[in-house]
Amino acid sequence: MVDNRCEECFLRTYKRLFEKFNVGESQQRAFLTFFNFTMEQQSKNCSPEIQRNLNRTFCHIIGVNDPFAKEKEDNNRIALDLYRIWKPRVLESENPFELALRLAIAGNIMDYGANNTFDIEQTIVKVMNTDFAIDHSKLLRQRILDAKRILYLGDNAGEIVFDRLLIETIMHNDVMFAVKGGSILNDATMQDAVDIDLQNVADVISNGFDAPSTLLNRCSDEFLDVYKSADLIISKGQGNLEGLMDENDDRIFFLLMVKCDVIAERLRVRKGSFIVHSTN
Repeated sequence: MVDNRCEECFLRTYKRLFEKFNVGESQQRAFLTFFNFTMEQQSKNCSPEIQRNLNRTFCHIIGVNDPFAKEKEDNNRIALDLYRIWKPRVLESENPFELALRLAIAGNIMDYGANNTFDIEQTIVKVMNTDFAIDHSKLLRQRILDAKRILYLGDNAGEIVFDRLLIETIMHNDVMFAVKGGSILNDATMQDAVDIDLQNVADVISNGFDAPSTLLNRCSDEFLDVYKSADLIISKGQGNLEGLMDENDDRIFFLLMVKCDVIAERLRVRKGSFIVHSTN
């Protein structure tokens, strides 16, 4: 059963999109009729599947394939500008891994599904001066050293630039990076990965499904083969956490900023916390 607060969050996202695309009253009514029906049937689907269904119907009604195309392009550009500033700082740092890890988690703020606006530079400053609410980073570092193959589950456009910097920093010779199988909110797709040259530091694959999460029962066989073969899985973002937190898989490390009360309560941390979490 999806928490009622998730329904409120979904609705806020689409009301913002109504304004952005100047959606007419008849189209709004059509979408809201589907929205209400979907919420009545919510026990049949998890939160990311509901978001996927809402997104696909909204796009069909207004005739737009990717409502966040411009935001994704802008975020990739902004993040690449910051990457050029921060990469030499990481290289010169006393602890390059920790700095790159903190930057990767700061990048998780770049999320138009959760926020209408955000300040990535302010978030970087905050992450640099805040203790992780859950901190399994030392264990993660050791597991990276021990792993033969790493699967890195991407989240949002823009954010993946900071993931790229972390991957470059760990210098592992077998990293697979998974993007979403189609446009959903501002989650990163294969095109976003190409736009930031992510293929130069990892083998980029699609998870085969266009939900804002990693739902193993809906992913492609190709992705599942990689998933099963990985020694370590780095899962970025709250959406991927929602899809995988009940797997009880000790290979998974969740890296994210906690953006809502529902997940904060589940993890027993405060909203806005930064975490590196293993279920070990």
